[in-house]
Amino acid sequence: MSHRHPPGRAMPGPAWPQPATAASRERRDRGAASVWVLAIGLVFVVAGLAGAAVGAARVAKHQARTAADLGALAGAALAIEGEEAACGRAADLVAHNGGRLTRCVIDGLDVIVAVEVEVTPLPGITRTARQEARAGPVRARTR
Repeated sequence: MSHRHPPGRAMPGPAWPQPATAASRERRDRGAASVWVLAIGLVFVVAGLAGAAVGAARVAKHQARTAADLGALAGAALAIEGEEAACGRAADLVAHNGGRLTRCVIDGLDVIVAVEVEVTPLPGITRTARQEARAGPVRARTR
């Protein structure tokens, strides 16, 4: 008596694995290149975001330094008129340069200012760049 398989049903395969053919490998690998291209693209996007964040932080530091330097110079020009005039002028220049004056001190004819600049290197992340500057008249060196 022979055992026949009902029509339309696949014959059961052998109990041991068949060697992979080129066609079966091609079916199994289909789409693998797309995954690799997406992974490499994601690495480039993350590297670009990191570079942009570092760049934004550096720009904020330079902006704070510039605002502090200019604020101290402007305040030093009015230091002889008193702290209110000197620090008021320094605050104006700092604000026009995108910073916020956090401290202003008159030391003789020198003006010392501290400035903060807020930066958002990535959405949802806010940092503060801080710089100080001192300006006043030139002093003669003693030997």
